[in-house]
Amino acid sequence: MNIKQLDSNNKKRWDEFVCSQNNGTFFHLAGWKDVIEKAFGHNTFFIYTEENGVITGVLPLAQVKSFLFGNSLVSLPFCVYGGILASSDEAYCALENAAIEKAKEKNVDHLELRFKDESKTNWKSKDLYVTFRKEIDPDVEQNLKNIPRKQRAMVRKGIKADLTSEIDRSVDRFYEAYARSVHALGTPVFSKKYFQVLMEEFGDRADILTITKDGRLISSVLSFYFKDEVLPYYGGGTSEARAVKGNDFMYWELMRRSCEKGIKVFDYGRSKEGAGSYSFKKNWGFEPVPLHYQYYLVKAKEVPDLNPMNPKLQMFIKAWQKMPFAMTKIIGPGIVKSLG
Repeated sequence: MNIKQLDSNNKKRWDEFVCSQNNGTFFHLAGWKDVIEKAFGHNTFFIYTEENGVITGVLPLAQVKSFLFGNSLVSLPFCVYGGILASSDEAYCALENAAIEKAKEKNVDHLELRFKDESKTNWKSKDLYVTFRKEIDPDVEQNLKNIPRKQRAMVRKGIKADLTSEIDRSVDRFYEAYARSVHALGTPVFSKKYFQVLMEEFGDRADILTITKDGRLISSVLSFYFKDEVLPYYGGGTSEARAVKGNDFMYWELMRRSCEKGIKVFDYGRSKEGAGSYSFKKNWGFEPVPLHYQYYLVKAKEVPDLNPMNPKLQMFIKAWQKMPFAMTKIIGPGIVKSLG
């Protein structure tokens, strides 16, 4: 068995392996290597095992250095899922050991593997994140009926508000809606370049659904597509969105369009218990499923605490919400690229 580093000549083979595995995710795809390098400038270590010319396991890793949050090696930063993907126990163990060796070589504080499902890895863990996934009924109207009554009423108000949906390839309108939303939440904004790189790298595996009313921007969401799943990953709305239920309509419209395409799973992504997004997703009838993040401590003495309920982070969030919007778009990208 050989352990190798991913290069441009083997991207197709890597992705074919990811798609062949039941627990492969969008965030295991080789394209994330270029995204993280181009958008953030972080060092990446995409390693794989090979036996007799056949890939038997992959592990995407990237190193994130932060003055505030330390030095980490993660699979994968900016992604909700990751970790080791292997077709044999031997390949799994080889990649796990290689990751530990790389973490020690880079002298990081900790190594983090973001498994979606339970794994063979048994390091330190923390019950912090859950994910929300649900099957899409093949009948459009049944999906609407499956939404709990109160949330369904919000969707119907959005429908009655004469909102319009359309697919964007440009990130311009999306970025404005997204940036305003994260500012309101007290979160630093990503650079526009990041989203441009995502759209360029993943092609038809990514799209942007934008909602307007009488030509005015209301809300927008950037989604990923993998196998038979849709993952609305980044989204936001303008100040008008709340009044016309723009976000409710937007996610329903994404579900409706996905249903018509034959997509079978709607993945609402991760949330922290107690966060606003957690309640919002539960209101849609989605049930939380714990994520299995594993931490190998190198220099750190304990698992990192990046929970927004952390009092130290609460102070930062409140200060950020008061900062002028234009300034957040200038300062934000330099901060958020180190959060991972």
